[in-house]
Amino acid sequence: MTPTVRQALVQSGLVPVDARVLLAHVLRRDRAWLLAHADDRLTREETAAFLALAGRRRDGEPVAYLTGIREFWGLELMVTPDVLIPRPETEALVEVALSKLPDDQPRRVLDLGTGSGAIALALAHERRRAVVVGTDRSPAALDVARANAVRLQLANVEFIAADWYRAVPSGEWDLIAANPPYIGAGDPHLAEGDLRFEPRMALSPGAEGLAALREIVGGARVHLAVGGWLAVEHGYDQSAAVQQLFRAAGLAEVAAIRDLAGIHRVVAGCAAI
Repeated sequence: MTPTVRQALVQSGLVPVDARVLLAHVLRRDRAWLLAHADDRLTREETAAFLALAGRRRDGEPVAYLTGIREFWGLELMVTPDVLIPRPETEALVEVALSKLPDDQPRRVLDLGTGSGAIALALAHERRRAVVVGTDRSPAALDVARANAVRLQLANVEFIAADWYRAVPSGEWDLIAANPPYIGAGDPHLAEGDLRFEPRMALSPGAEGLAALREIVGGARVHLAVGGWLAVEHGYDQSAAVQQLFRAAGLAEVAAIRDLAGIHRVVAGCAAI
């Protein structure tokens, strides 16, 4: 006899939240449905599919890669192992960026290292008069980002191949945002949890972790309009170093912003006259 919904969740050996997400995915239902149908029995096919996913999750594979979906800024995004999994702390970067973009005026926005397109898509969704360009050097990541733009029916965003500022469209940008790789090469977290499965080039630039940030911040003034803003995400212990990069690059009004956990996560600054 096949298990009920309740029994399958227990048999999975997963923490409840992961078990519910995976079973809801297999059944193509939401988690509220699982609660209301806890005594319904699964089919053999559903049981096999769910337990296979549960086994992969016990081996460490991220839930987002198993379902192919991750929510970010209220948007349902497709994700694959070719892109970094969008995280809640990155929403702090979106909040900062939106605070610099009036919603009633056209603006040019650049998202460097876009990955799944999460940041670019969130900004395009909230600022429909803005023209948003997301860049990445990974063709596979660009495929994911473009597919997400189609899924979300956002016509004011495009994704192009570029390596930081190299091959970026000409002209001045009102806002540049970036969540670049910033984990140091020797950081033990790279061998733990979900990070083991995510693309290494999206996580670490090598060495002490500041190489990508140094290039992005150092080149910003050439690409920003007068009064334009740069906002970047960084590691939990890098705020002071990144603020110094901003000041050395001649950016003004440099500010450090905390995420919802109270950790300094974003630095922003503007290109003054």
